[in-house]
Amino acid sequence: MAIVNGDYKHLEWDTAVYQAQDSVAYKELWEDFDIHSDNQKRLGLPTRLVAKTFLFRLIFGGSAPAYANDPEFTHVSTDQQYWQNAIDLFYEKYRGLQLWHESLITEVASNNGILRTPSGRIYKFEMEYKGREWKWPRTKILNYPVQGLGADIMSLGRQVACRRVYRECSRSLFVGTVHDSIMFDCHRDEVQKVGDILYQTWDDLPKLFEKVFGPEYDLPCRIEVGFGPNWKNLTDLERTK
Repeated sequence: MAIVNGDYKHLEWDTAVYQAQDSVAYKELWEDFDIHSDNQKRLGLPTRLVAKTFLFRLIFGGSAPAYANDPEFTHVSTDQQYWQNAIDLFYEKYRGLQLWHESLITEVASNNGILRTPSGRIYKFEMEYKGREWKWPRTKILNYPVQGLGADIMSLGRQVACRRVYRECSRSLFVGTVHDSIMFDCHRDEVQKVGDILYQTWDDLPKLFEKVFGPEYDLPCRIEVGFGPNWKNLTDLERTK
């Protein structure tokens, strides 16, 4: 037996870009551009991993003080201006994302705290009393539509992949999902077949999204598949078709 694991490639970035309709990020996603290495170089960050963490934190409303005081980032710099410069450079390139962030707050404020996502989720936010004034919870408002849409896409991929695996691979079992990962316990003779099913399912996800939720999903969905004796020791599994 072997584990076959599929990881949705940059799920949160995809769902943020899709909702923001950022033209620069759209082009990069279609070209499978390595945004993390590019951000590392442009923003002057020490490693690709730091750049990756920086990106996903910023999607959810990360601020200069938050970066400067977070143990995950203080080894890089505790200077708020350092992080503000990085944020400004990021938004300078991805202006569409910045505008979307601003529009989310406006939408919530003008719609009695209600926010709707493309998949039909409805969120209700309440103002919070902070710093001696009432404010809308910015980080929650930026976080929920990204995480929620990602969860909906993963649920759709999981259901379709499971049906296809159970139909074609009688000796493989679905184990579960962890955020952007989907895992199967497979007989060695079915490892490649399960991997190919995962690749094909993710190719089909944009059309499946439109069929189930209504709006067009006009970004590619990419998955990285690995296999091995356990989750820690996985080897890349290339598709055969």
